[in-house]
Amino acid sequence: MKLARIAAVAVSVGLMGGAAIVAAPAQADPAPDAFLNALSTAGVTGLDPATAVSVGQSVCPMLSEPGQQMADVAANVSDAIGRPLGPATMFTGVAISLFCPGAVAAVGDRIAHPVILPMLGF
Repeated sequence: MKLARIAAVAVSVGLMGGAAIVAAPAQADPAPDAFLNALSTAGVTGLDPATAVSVGQSVCPMLSEPGQQMADVAANVSDAIGRPLGPATMFTGVAISLFCPGAVAAVGDRIAHPVILPMLGF
């Protein structure tokens, strides 16, 4: 009986080990690198990469809070990255474009609204 349990455990461990070998390798998320490159291109440089990515990823949850405005989020970003409001606003825009595709689509939907387009002269 004891030998049967040991054999069963050995088979289980062997199967789990085999499953781990054939599992697909984890791939790095390309979004942080793209975000850092976009910040650099926009002229927002000299930030700690880990802090920049962390603050950038916090922009979407901040925007989703009821009553939040882009200006409020940019002010929070300014405090978090220790930069004036101009670069912080650029940072916020880059973060939205890369980390918040739903927000970008929602803005596009609002602009394309049949009442808004005529107001813009389209």
